[in-house]
Order: sequence, then structure tokens, then C-alpha cells
Amino acid sequence: MPELVPATPQLLRRVSAGAVLEFMRASAAVTVTDVMAATGLTRATTIAVCEDLVRRRWIVELENQREFGGYQKGRPARRFELNERAGVVLGMDIGYSKVTVVVSDLRGTTLGRSSRPFQAKDVGSGERIAFIDAVAAAALRSAGMDPGQVLAVCAGVAAPVDRHGDVVATQEFWGLFDLGLRPALKATRGWTVLLENDANLAALGDRWQGAAAGIDDVVVILASERLGSGIMEGGRLVHGTRGSAGELAYLDLVEGVGDTYGIAHLARTWAAEALAASAPTTLRAFGPGRVEAEQVFSAAAEGDAVALGILERLADRMARVVGTVATMLNPELVVIGGGVADSAGVLLAPITERLKEYTATPARVAVSPLGDSIVTVGAVRCALDYVERNSLDLELAAPTPADG
Repeated sequence: MPELVPATPQLLRRVSAGAVLEFMRASAAVTVTDVMAATGLTRATTIAVCEDLVRRRWIVELENQREFGGYQKGRPARRFELNERAGVVLGMDIGYSKVTVVVSDLRGTTLGRSSRPFQAKDVGSGERIAFIDAVAAAALRSAGMDPGQVLAVCAGVAAPVDRHGDVVATQEFWGLFDLGLRPALKATRGWTVLLENDANLAALGDRWQGAAAGIDDVVVILASERLGSGIMEGGRLVHGTRGSAGELAYLDLVEGVGDTYGIAHLARTWAAEALAASAPTTLRAFGPGRVEAEQVFSAAAEGDAVALGILERLADRMARVVGTVATMLNPELVVIGGGVADSAGVLLAPITERLKEYTATPARVAVSPLGDSIVTVGAVRCALDYVERNSLDLELAAPTPADG
């Protein structure tokens, strides 16, 4: 069993402050009574925490206005609101061929974004760190923010990450993401960087703002180029001993699957095979270059027989994947996420129908509305959670004259 941490006054203050900030993140102006109802804190503790957070500039106390909320006898209730521009967080999606950085305020609202392509295998760790730093700087410029306003960074990588935030590079490909990013950005920028597996962040993001909102037992499958999953059980991410709980390498052994290639990769590959075989298809109208998954879905919608055949194969394959996940983990919901999710809605009905053949415990299946932003949404949420847990230890940048 994990060692129990004594409930010291300092720990209780930190937990209380985090609970108050989490509530205010999703709320407009609130009263002491509102905070008490949401957090379960006593009135005295709530007032003390709010006054402390005001002093630290995490929240602001609004002017009392009797007309606010209607006429009330006696002294107006004190009202507080999150100081959403007290600082910013960065959410990063560090892929094999692209880096995306999003700047968010303390409510999770996107203020700026930058995305640039690159090839991981072609550059060393130092060059990649410099590249990631440059993308982050561009995102901050687009938001009109300064690097000194960054309170936390969370970066999603396509490799297992253990509970301590370390990349578990047991395969050569995963080693491409073991960069030393955390100490590098701490040294050059002073930033606290959290590392997490990209599929885990997809699960966190979709449960926050996607199809899995409010669902505690969910598996999110990133399904574009390669399949990988993030697991949430009881509302918590599952990592496993070495961060590999959501890895899907076992699909190599599953009949009718055989590898971890994703929907976009397979649609593109099977379309190319059909074209090479001179099959009659409207996919030829897209030109002699590579046919992308979106074009296959579009052709299928127009009734193209080759494209419809590809969709049938994709649906059967994904039903087998979802069936294994449903059998082993028994989630309430399985979400298909990633850039391909924008087009994959057409697969839901045939996947659901075929699931009955492959598992006795079929889960509900949905596609994420977050598209290719799903990882950065989760990264922002992860960074915000860190800020709320550690608000009493973080120093906010001095306000500019424009901030008052």
C-alpha cells in the first residue's frame, strides 16, 4: 500500500486552494456560499482560502452590487472570480512529424497556437528541443504573452510515460521522444514541464470537453496513423507499472487485425492498392498522388464501390479492436479520436453492429468532436490540474500597467 501522507495544515491549505480554483475555473462570479456548496469547506475556511487567493492574485474580489442577483436585505454577499489572466499554461503535442503548442488561460480558453512539421528521425535531441522551444515561442507571440507568464507546460509524446513522468524507451521508436525536455526547458525558460503519453492526454481531453464528458470509465483510441489508447477508470488515468497500460501492441496477435496501423494509414494504403490494381473507382479523380482517408470517406458517401469496400474492412477491423478493449477493460464508452475522427462517424453504425459478434460485453462507441486537437486539449487540462494543485507554491508574474 502507498504510504499515507499526514494531513498537515500546509497540505490542507493546498488541497483547499486547489478545490476552490478548480470550482472557479468552470464558474463565473461566485459567492462564499457557492464555494462552500461546491467544495464542502466550512464558511471560515472558505473565506480564509478566498482571501489568501486574492492576496496571491489567483482570484479577484468583485465590487458588491445590490442589484447583482436581485434585491437582498442586509449586507451584499462577497463575490469572487478567477483571475483567468494571472498566467498561462502550454499544451504540447510532440508527434513524430509535427509539433503543436497551444497557449491557454486559466479557464482553459485557447489564446494562441502554433504548429510546425518536422521529422524526428532526422534531428538529434538538442535540435528537437530547440525546435519545440521555437514553436512554443511562436505560440506565445500569437497569444501576446510572455514566457515569464507560463505557469506550467504539459507535453504529450507518442511513447509510454510512467507515473513519475519519465519516458519508458524500451523500443527504438519510443527512444525518439526521450529528449530530456523537462530539464532543458527548466534550465532555459524556468518552466515546469509535465510529460504524458499522447493517448492518455487524449483520454483526459475528451473526458473534459469531448464525447466522454462526465464519464468515469472510458477508453479513448487514437486511430489516425497508429492505434494507441488512453484508459480512464473511476475518473483516473491508468498508467500501469511502466506506463504501458494503454499500449495496443497485442493487436499483432488478434485475428483480423495483426498490427497497430490506424484508420488513416489503412484507408490510404488500401486505396493505393485498389488504384494499382486498376479497379474502377472515382478515387482516380483525386489525381495520381496519394489518396487520403478523407477522400476515401468522401467517395464512399457518393456510393463508390471501392471506397465502400474499404469502409467495410475498416469497420470490421475497428470492431475487433474495440471488442478486445471492451472484453478486457469493460468501459462504458470507447471513443475513436485523432484527426481521422472528423470523418469516422460513418463507421460507428457498422462497428456497433459487428461488436455483437466479437464480445459479450460491447461498449458504446463514439467519435471525439475534438479532432486533431484532442491531445493538446488534454495537455492543457493536465497543466491546469498541476497549477491548481500547486497554486500556493507558484509565483505569478508581476502585473503589467495594463493589467492594473
